Amino acid sequence: MITRFANPQRFVGLARWLTPIFGWSALLILALGLWQALFASPAEAEHGQTVRIMYVHVPAAWSAMAAYSSIALASLISFVWRHPIADLAARSLAIPGAAFTVLALITGSLWGKPDWGTYWQWDGRMTSVLILLFIYIGYMAIWQVVEDRKRASRLAAITAMIGWVNIPIIKFSVEWWNTLHQPATISMPDSPGLAPQLLLPLALMALGYTLLLGWLTMRGMLAEIASARAARKPAPAATARVEAL
Repeated sequence: MITRFANPQRFVGLARWLTPIFGWSALLILALGLWQALFASPAEAEHGQTVRIMYVHVPAAWSAMAAYSSIALASLISFVWRHPIADLAARSLAIPGAAFTVLALITGSLWGKPDWGTYWQWDGRMTSVLILLFIYIGYMAIWQVVEDRKRASRLAAITAMIGWVNIPIIKFSVEWWNTLHQPATISMPDSPGLAPQLLLPLALMALGYTLLLGWLTMRGMLAEIASARAARKPAPAATARVEAL
């Protein structure tokens, strides 16, 4: 399975089929999720109307971590099997992942102000998410700065795999250190959980964000493959000179 889509032509055929499915599904589910989040769901007893920021913040944080975990996995495949499509996937995930990280930081600050009285606190969760953004920036910078693509691929893959250590730190920071963030309310076995009317829009938004991430990644991969193919084609003037000879 790993080697099946190493052929760009075979991957392009799959991606052209999946991309519109991801795109239209993301649009429909995000529209439904936003309607549920803004109009259908009630205010929360403790957080009031500010709980609506959760429907943007939590899926953004989830998507940022999911994107980086996917980058680390693709980088592992690229590092071990020299898989060109894995490299391409990792690079295409980086910009959307970084954007979701910025969105998580901004919405987290906006949510923190009315609840905690401050936009920023150097606690474990906030600091580790900020570090994730720096790792994203460093990963993308390697591809921009290192001209040798093979060397850039190796350095970027190593950076991505080492940087994945930060993902469990983000996840468990609320349990390891004193923090303003509340513990997980969904994944912990002994957590009280969310009320169904709050959980539904959150689940819809999380699914919509995930599909949006898939659409952005596929679009980025297809665009880069098209760009690489165009770069390999001879210029029209050069072709004409060759034919004249």
